[in-house]
Amino acid sequence: MIKQTAALVDREAVGLGFLAYAFVKLTVPSRDNMEAFDRLIGIWPEVVTCERITGAVDYLIKVVASDIKCYDDFLRLKLLDNALVSDVQSRIVVSTIKETVALPLKEFVS
Repeated sequence: MIKQTAALVDREAVGLGFLAYAFVKLTVPSRDNMEAFDRLIGIWPEVVTCERITGAVDYLIKVVASDIKCYDDFLRLKLLDNALVSDVQSRIVVSTIKETVALPLKEFVS
């Protein structure tokens, strides 16, 4: 049941105070393109969460960076520079209200 153990590091304390979510649309959302994009996400350390989603876009990624310039570099030089990606819509986080990795197990386990 336990997938892994990890230390939770305060990202701001280590200089990663910028947080954004990016909605990513692939040029062609084929199986091959999705698998190729999945591999890219795996090597980009700025991406801390990636979800394949339904709707008008294909992925939702959570990106950490030291500042807006570093996020812009990530956006231009990695995401938008890739032929797999046709569009990216960013949402910059201004305040985090709740952040947890704890699962509500008591609610679902009897």
